Amino acid sequence: MLTRLRAAAVDAEAARKMAERLSEADDESAGALATAAFEEPIIGAWHVDAYYDAPPSLLSVLVRIGALIDPARPPTIEDVPDENWVALSQAALPPVNVGGFHIHGAHDRARVGRRWRAIEIDAGEAFGTAHHATTQGCLTALDLLARRHPFRRILDLGCGSGLLAIAAARLWPRASVLASDIDPIAVAVARANATLNGAGPRIRFVAAPGLAHPRLRDLEPFDLVVANILAGPLIKLAPQLAKAVRPGGLVVLSGILEEQVREVIAIYAMSGFRLQHKEIDHNWATLVLRFGAQLRQRSPSAKRNSVESA
Repeated sequence: MLTRLRAAAVDAEAARKMAERLSEADDESAGALATAAFEEPIIGAWHVDAYYDAPPSLLSVLVRIGALIDPARPPTIEDVPDENWVALSQAALPPVNVGGFHIHGAHDRARVGRRWRAIEIDAGEAFGTAHHATTQGCLTALDLLARRHPFRRILDLGCGSGLLAIAAARLWPRASVLASDIDPIAVAVARANATLNGAGPRIRFVAAPGLAHPRLRDLEPFDLVVANILAGPLIKLAPQLAKAVRPGGLVVLSGILEEQVREVIAIYAMSGFRLQHKEIDHNWATLVLRFGAQLRQRSPSAKRNSVESA
C-alpha cells in the first residue's frame, strides 16, 4: 500500500517548486517516490500529488513546502492501492509546449487534435514525458538544429519513452532514425509510442547497452546523436561516441547537473568534441557538441564565457 500526499499550491510556479522539494531527500525523511504538479481545470487551481512507500511526517512536509501551500486548502495524506504509481502520479499532467512541440497525454487527445508537432506520450514504465527540464532541453536543441542541419542518420541513445526519436523523425522526415535503450521494457514502450504517433515505420529500435550492438554499428557514422541519460554514463560513452559520430557531426547531451558541466565538457574535449551551445534550466544542463570541429576565432569584443552557436 502506498501513501499519497496531496497539497494545494498558491500558483503554478509554487506547484513546480513544491514537487521538486518533495522529491528531495534530507536528514529528516526520504523523498517522494514520484511527484506530479497539475492544474484542476474546473477551478483553475494547482495542486501536487506525492507518493511514498511509508506515510511522511506532516511536520517535515510543512517545513519543506509550508510557504507554498494554499492556506485555504490544507494538505491531506491517504493510503492508495498499490498500483502503477508512476502512471497514476502523472496521468493528469498538463500538456507541455517546448521546442515547437506540443507533448500531451491521452487524456488531452481530443482537446489537442491533430497537429504536425503534437506528440502523445503517456506516463508509464519509461522516462520521458517532456515535463522534466532535461527532456525539454533536448527538444529545444533539436528544434534549433533543425533550422540549419539536414541530418540523415540520427541516434536516440537511451531512448526511454521514444519521445526524442519521434521528435527527430518529425523534424528530419528523410533521415534514418534509430532508438536504443539498455532496458528492453523501455524499447517496447518507445516502439508502441512511435506507432501511436505515426512514426513506427520511420524509426528502428534496438535493446543494447551503450553502442555495443551490430545494428548500431551498421548505421555508423551518425550525423546526430541525442543522449538524455546521466553524467556518469555519458562520461563513459565519450570514447564510443567519438567512433560513432562522423567528423563534423553533433551530439546533444542532457541529464547533466549544472555542477557537472565542466567535467563532461572536459572529458568530451579529450575525445575530440567541442562545445557549440549550452543551456541551463532548473540546474539541469543540455549541451550541444561537435565532433572533430575547431572553435571559430572569437572577436576581441566577444564575452569570455560565450560559446559558439550550433
